[in-house]
Amino acid sequence: MNEARLIALIDELRALPHETEWVEFKVDYSDPEVIGKRISALSNGARLRDKSAGYLIYGVQNETHAVVGTAFKGESGKAKGQPLAFWLSQRLNPFPVVTFAEVNHPDGRLVLIEIPAATGTPTKFGNIAYIRVGEATPKLSDYPNLEKQLWARLQSYAWERDVAQEYVPTDNVLTLLDYENFLPMLGSPIPSTGARVVELLAREGLVAPDVGGRWNILNLGACLLARDIHAFPRLARKAIRLIQYRDTSRVHAISEQLMGRGYAISFEHLIDTIMSLTAVESIGALRATAHPFPRPAVRELVANCLIHQDMTVTGAGPMIEIFRDRIEVTNPGQSLVEPKRFIDMPPKSRNEALAAIMRRMHICEERGSGIDRVIEAVEDTHLPAPDFSSATEFTRAVLLGPRNFASMTVAERVRACYQHACLLNEEGKRATNATLRARFDVAASNSAHISRVFADTRKAQLIKLADPDAPKGGYVPYFA
Repeated sequence: MNEARLIALIDELRALPHETEWVEFKVDYSDPEVIGKRISALSNGARLRDKSAGYLIYGVQNETHAVVGTAFKGESGKAKGQPLAFWLSQRLNPFPVVTFAEVNHPDGRLVLIEIPAATGTPTKFGNIAYIRVGEATPKLSDYPNLEKQLWARLQSYAWERDVAQEYVPTDNVLTLLDYENFLPMLGSPIPSTGARVVELLAREGLVAPDVGGRWNILNLGACLLARDIHAFPRLARKAIRLIQYRDTSRVHAISEQLMGRGYAISFEHLIDTIMSLTAVESIGALRATAHPFPRPAVRELVANCLIHQDMTVTGAGPMIEIFRDRIEVTNPGQSLVEPKRFIDMPPKSRNEALAAIMRRMHICEERGSGIDRVIEAVEDTHLPAPDFSSATEFTRAVLLGPRNFASMTVAERVRACYQHACLLNEEGKRATNATLRARFDVAASNSAHISRVFADTRKAQLIKLADPDAPKGGYVPYFA
């Protein structure tokens, strides 16, 4: 760890008028049970007070905040014959990645324990959650008002506000983040000084002040604006993977790219690349390039993938796979909305700040309209209906290539009929034989085939008569 930052951090914490729910000073007292309870309390207190971490500092007097040094061994200490860190990891739940640091402060040796703020659920020690109240460390359950406040904070916790890289000088912020492309996309002029640029990024929630006049680059800033996302080791797996296959299976990959720049500044290049890889050149008297997949549909599906991914899933990031007959767009995390209701229900975004900035940059549509645009683009080009699915660890959208009505499976026709009814229902209209014939580009003479699709879709319980007393009045989705 950067010792200059640690010294600056400790001196800033010492400047506080007294201990807080997220900061505690000790000299040499190092009973492991006490440390475990303190870690639970400081982790919960940090989240309660909207801090990214709590701190337990050994070698500082509580009364005066003077540095007196400590003999506490820190991480190398023992707890009942086991290494302290290992002993704690077995008793803290969920286990925060606690950092022990020996600090050679100018006034004496210190040990700093940095404890991430609780996420998802209160941090417990021995299956009990603790909290700081004054200088005491009682059980959280003994203070129901504080417990209620903590749960409210946990529910509003956003991964976007966590730190991707800390203690960054102003010049390095400008080197790591592509502000030159970002600010004009927001319609904002580029300030004349680097300090003003970073202040503007801070107002956008992309960076935050650290100690010693330096900055923390937040996950939101790194994900959106990184010149190279691999400069942020914690986020490297969030880079977009783009894979092209030779045929319709995953057996033979032609190419694989890791899109290393931030989502916002590389988005248009990513879409251009997808369109280029899927372009088909016709051979004839005049050569022409055709795009079997409509660009608006590709844009919205990729934007939805980035915005709605579960950033807390480790070891996985957004993936776009191009096959000869389809494009599959996969993001980590189970969808918060039932896939059948993607069209009509407002999305529940895990990453609202990211979504808000991407909307302002005109990368994605306004809330709730993105999937509608996908279906509209698919219907306008008479493609098979996209297939949306979600499992425990991922959500996937499959955009299928050109195929005429006769070549579609029964399941594909039923899915298209249901999506068609949903789209029209959003407009206050009804799906009829005529509207579905137009959607499939089927002649009026084949209306019996369309009637069969309606029958199959009703059998699947996905649509119903708009008016049971008027069978020719058209169809609406099952939930209407």
